[in-house]
Amino acid sequence: MSELRDFVADLLESRGAVVEAVEPDGLEVLAPAPVQQAMGWPELARLGFGTERPSGAIPIGLEGDWLDRFGALLAQDGRWSEREVSPAVTVPAPGDPEAVLERALDLPNAVWRFRGMTAAWTRCLMLAFRYTAISDEKREGLVWLGFNLGTGAVVNDIVARLQPVLAQMAEWRTPDQATRLAAGPGWNAATLGARVRPLLDQQVRDAIAPFLGAMRRRLERDRNRVHAYHDDLRSASLKRLATLAHAAGERADADRRRETLRVEAIEREYRAKLDDLRHNYALRITVDWVQSLDLYMPVQRFDILIRRRKGERMIQLDWHPLVKAAELPLCEAGVGRARTRLVCDDKLHLTEPDGQGPCPSCGKPCCRACYPAACPRCGQAFQEPVS
Repeated sequence: MSELRDFVADLLESRGAVVEAVEPDGLEVLAPAPVQQAMGWPELARLGFGTERPSGAIPIGLEGDWLDRFGALLAQDGRWSEREVSPAVTVPAPGDPEAVLERALDLPNAVWRFRGMTAAWTRCLMLAFRYTAISDEKREGLVWLGFNLGTGAVVNDIVARLQPVLAQMAEWRTPDQATRLAAGPGWNAATLGARVRPLLDQQVRDAIAPFLGAMRRRLERDRNRVHAYHDDLRSASLKRLATLAHAAGERADADRRRETLRVEAIEREYRAKLDDLRHNYALRITVDWVQSLDLYMPVQRFDILIRRRKGERMIQLDWHPLVKAAELPLCEAGVGRARTRLVCDDKLHLTEPDGQGPCPSCGKPCCRACYPAACPRCGQAFQEPVS
């Protein structure tokens, strides 16, 4: 619990409290009035964070509503920040750029040529989102998205490797004006929203896939159990009706009416049980933005010539010294998490393979980057973005 204790100590000190660490794994807090009101503590409080707590300490942990209280106290602070980072020691540029590009690029219908490499600054945007999936059970988690605003590439894999590196860097340096100008401008809200939505949707789907699989198995098990129980009851009543089919007399008529009503009641109860299952297993998913971090970083920028038939196009791709890895190429149709790109004939857009797939109406292939809304041949609107 030492990390939680350190976080709480820093947060309380930033809100004007006087904090002193006590053993084992505790804090003594002299809280100002706003902190007392937000946390429900007296002016002098002793907090405990571990299994062994100081005498009279208030137990603090990840359970209960403590995180919500700390979040309310934190308010909007820390939701957005910017940081300039660079390696502690100089990292030499790749000695064989073409070998690096061989691992990063996969262009089945085009060729590429390395044209040069220069030292540069770039701006990478890291976005954290919290998802909550609620059905008969609950699943919560965080997903991180990453974009290189200088090249337009999705850098989720770079972000995942950067996080432990950033955690070990004690110094927090705000970028100066020269670094900002060298890194270039950011994206406007419309561009950012268009890039984030399909990638976030796919990331959340992947994150909750095991949860959904387990939920579907439980639903199937309960549905089969309900069906088997009511099917046995209904079969028994239908058998009794079959034996009464040729019986005569008032008593036989009464028995047939009773069994018919019983079958109807069983069917009504079965439908009601299925409605209960649909309600119990109804899935609700919410996704909320949590935090943004603008990283200003030095990179080695590769200039690459793309050739497709008679067309040529220059693109850029960054190699990140902090993790000693190259990012994937930009993707102009699709989420861009895999390395394979197809190059279109008209404007040499780089897309995922599905980004140049056939139109679902006329079957003619078309580039979704050139024609994002509808097929240019038949005019059929595309129902969903490529993802």
